[in-house]
Amino acid sequence: MPTLSSATGASSTPATSVPAAGTAPLRLAGVATMVGSGLSNQTGAAIGSLAFPVLGPAGVVAVRQYVAALVLLAVGRPRIRSFTRHQWVPVLLLALVFGTMNLSLYTAIDRIGLGLAVTLEFLGPLTLALAAARRRVDACCAVIAAAGAVTLMRPQPSTDYLGMGLGLLAAVCWASYILLNRTVGRRLPGAQGSAAAAAVSALLFLPVGVVLVLRHPPTAPAVGFAVAAGALSSAVPYLADLFTLRHVPPAAFGLFMSVNPVLAALVGWIGLGQGLGPVDWTAIAAVVLANALSILAPRRG
Repeated sequence: MPTLSSATGASSTPATSVPAAGTAPLRLAGVATMVGSGLSNQTGAAIGSLAFPVLGPAGVVAVRQYVAALVLLAVGRPRIRSFTRHQWVPVLLLALVFGTMNLSLYTAIDRIGLGLAVTLEFLGPLTLALAAARRRVDACCAVIAAAGAVTLMRPQPSTDYLGMGLGLLAAVCWASYILLNRTVGRRLPGAQGSAAAAAVSALLFLPVGVVLVLRHPPTAPAVGFAVAAGALSSAVPYLADLFTLRHVPPAAFGLFMSVNPVLAALVGWIGLGQGLGPVDWTAIAAVVLANALSILAPRRG
């Protein structure tokens, strides 16, 4: 699940220069933070899925949006009254995309499992990165990623095409999220735009929470799972990225982010019992390999 920093380096918070070679302990700490951030992100999604029987994917996403808004408002402190129309347009679009992305992803997780849903979602930033490239190796990476996606979506008696489609919708939203984050980052300083978008998205999900409470009062454990999902999948990764991007090269950051589908599959397998077959694991590995090759391949100029 995307945070404010993505595998393609799109963030509304500019990355500062990476320290010199003499700061190895900080780089090691940055790598450790990346590992913790990735595990936190996927563990949060797995914990959130435990609340699906009571809250449903929409209810879990609503709570997650509330938590994300509280954290980002505290960090970004947007001066909303000073926003111009030129600034509000991308902020509102980002809020809409943010909510749609999480809702489609969590619904896909409910239908096809954590590992497959996150892998399909990851095709969004990967496609965006490859589309902007002009190297032969990127064309090869696109073929590898496409082969992995086709393999994941191969027709089977138990194939959930709606779940697959929702995973792809999340991918489109993630790509749009990256582009909009860049625009918001250029028009507003710091994390003000992202914080405002998170707040608007939370407001959009407020009716969902009201209807949920009135029709089917949630249990304390279900709310706890949803809040944990918001904290682990939104707050922790965002704060971790702020630290990581200051001490780890962007290429290394992007390379590690590409491993998230594998982490999601492992967390789904160990934590939720969502086992995958050898073919599915191979397809996930193909998507990860495509991104890794694109990042590691030397660039001219």
